[in-house]
Amino acid sequence: MEPLKRISRELKYKGAIIDIYQDKVQGPDGLVHNYDFIGHNGAAAVLPIRDDGKILMVKQYRNALDRFTIELPAGGLNGKDEPGIVCAARELEEETGYKSEDLEHLITIRTTIAFCNEQIEIYIARNLKKTAQHLDEGEFVDVVEYTIDELVDMVYNSTIQDSKTISAIMTYYNKYCR
Repeated sequence: MEPLKRISRELKYKGAIIDIYQDKVQGPDGLVHNYDFIGHNGAAAVLPIRDDGKILMVKQYRNALDRFTIELPAGGLNGKDEPGIVCAARELEEETGYKSEDLEHLITIRTTIAFCNEQIEIYIARNLKKTAQHLDEGEFVDVVEYTIDELVDMVYNSTIQDSKTISAIMTYYNKYCR
């Protein structure tokens, strides 16, 4: 298949988290097609495992869904050049009130490849040390804990629907628990 050629990218909206563009792309047929593109700096997430094996999750309200969700602690990179592991460590402490110097890369995912470049690096955190939550302004998070079996069941019964969280739970389960 012949490659497509981007002719132009026009910024249509600049937001706090995403930028929305309209791209003009020339196909192998010579015709020019419009594509929507959402630019994102990237993010990191963390699967925090306590010494007793329980996994810490966050319960928070998500406006896009108009409901509470159960997810991994996660957040956006502070700029495209911030290492994911630095972001994951920061979000772990901010959202759960625990820190760790024992982070291991688990998986990297792309959330919506059809129209967005968002990449999320996901880490496992072990040897957790209790500190205190440092939530961002307007952020309201409850920390909840589950066993890996409870989390897998929550994936299968659609209680957990967030893609980064599902990816992390199932990857961790298949890599370390089977």
